[in-house]
Amino acid sequence: MINRSCCVKEGRVLVLGITFKENCPDIRNSRVIDIIRELQEYGCKVDVADPWASLAEVEHEYGLPVLNELGDVVSGAYNAVVAAVGHREFASLDPRAWLAEGGVVYDVKGMYERAVVDGRL
Repeated sequence: MINRSCCVKEGRVLVLGITFKENCPDIRNSRVIDIIRELQEYGCKVDVADPWASLAEVEHEYGLPVLNELGDVVSGAYNAVVAAVGHREFASLDPRAWLAEGGVVYDVKGMYERAVVDGRL
């Protein structure tokens, strides 16, 4: 985000997935919360989208709201998209559709082609 001159403080970030692994509703031992908390420490406003996660369970465990319906995610609204869990629902989507101009896509799970992302593990 910094390399693209995106605003980090108050920047909007969409995190795709919060469960422990793909295509599974289990949030126990998920390391995605560490990514979310780190982004929040830098002042980012983080939204989480996960069609597999239980809204009540994520709210109870982490105090976070979750968007279960991908149709609820606003197009062009985010400075960054972090693909954190490789759910099959995410694989066919273009994460760039949710980006504001100059935004970045970071693919933790390597589910998107390199041409689509700005960084990956």
